Amino acid sequence: MSVKTIGVISDTHGLFRDVLKDIFNGVDLILHAGDIGDERVIHELNNIAHTVAVYGNTDNINIRYNYPKTKLVSFHECNIYLVHNLEWLDVVPSTADIHIVIHGHTHTPEITHKDGVLFLNPGSAGHKRAHKPVSVAIVQVSKKGITPRLIEIEP
Repeated sequence: MSVKTIGVISDTHGLFRDVLKDIFNGVDLILHAGDIGDERVIHELNNIAHTVAVYGNTDNINIRYNYPKTKLVSFHECNIYLVHNLEWLDVVPSTADIHIVIHGHTHTPEITHKDGVLFLNPGSAGHKRAHKPVSVAIVQVSKKGITPRLIEIEP
């Protein structure tokens, strides 16, 4: 298996930043971890690469109708669980053959490992909030493993 790349984004709250076209250029898949805010964001992301999304706590009824609360994504022998709020996690990732849990909600970018599972919060790509960066993430998946990288964006 060659190296495959995933763009990871969350908490856009209706804002699509043009810089995402450069950051996500060449990715094989984009995952949006909720608080989409406006479906135009997903349409713009789909113009870059196929995008899979879940809804977040601030998303309206139309977005909640069109996107699930959680989603299991199988991507090149890697099982990824996509959820907005970790409190909504309805599986035990380490016993469910999940390699990565991607989440948002806190607007705080974070990479942690627990019980052999990568937990990745790309932070918020929406409007700048006090003391929190605007950020996304890139994840590379290969036979050698999973390599996440946070990318801070100038607001």
